[in-house]
Amino acid sequence: MSTVLANPAEMIAKGAPRVIHNDEELEQYTEALFRLTALESPSESELDAIDLLTMLIDRYEREHFPIPAADPASVVRFLIESQGLTQRDLIPQFGTESAVSMFLAGRRKLTVGQIQKLVVRFGLSANVFLAAEKAA
Repeated sequence: MSTVLANPAEMIAKGAPRVIHNDEELEQYTEALFRLTALESPSESELDAIDLLTMLIDRYEREHFPIPAADPASVVRFLIESQGLTQRDLIPQFGTESAVSMFLAGRRKLTVGQIQKLVVRFGLSANVFLAAEKAA
């Protein structure tokens, strides 16, 4: 490995992946990543390339397209709206329609059981529903 790292500047000059600087490079790296992940049996070096491209793409996207943190009630409101649901549709997760209303109005926090049920229903990480609880 020491011979590979003997001259990293030369390695980059020859076309090794480097830090992404603009959206055009992001598009090129993303296309390359899609090609690699479509391989049926990638080699060890192809798996390493997948890891490296994923890290570079993730870094660029986090810096240039940050996702603002949202409180759990806003997340649930968004899910209700985007999926054409009503508060009644969430009774299985909350127990009662008034519990849904109280949560959405900010008068009640989520219980562990409600979070578990929301995770299952929407297929999201529990962290999505814990964000505001941690910040408070």
